[in-house]
Amino acid sequence: MRRLTTFAVSAAIAGGVLFSAVPAQAAVSAKGKVTCHIEQMDAQVKEHQYKAAKLDRAGKHQAAKKERAKARSIQKRIQQCIDAEKNNPGPFGK
Repeated sequence: MRRLTTFAVSAAIAGGVLFSAVPAQAAVSAKGKVTCHIEQMDAQVKEHQYKAAKLDRAGKHQAAKKERAKARSIQKRIQQCIDAEKNNPGPFGK
């Protein structure tokens, strides 16, 4: 009887994992095509760098550090977009 209970609990846990994973996958595929606007993102990087320099001059070094972190984050996304475009084999059958 104990093995049967253990099996039932294991099956319930596995089923719960499967059911919880399905909506997450559906949400990712429902987003559709991801686009990168590199020019806009580059402008945002420059804006954050400008703000960081301005904040440094004003003596607000912690806020400047946050602005530089935002700029680095956007720059990283730009590089990911470039790498994805470069390494994308295209649609199937081509």
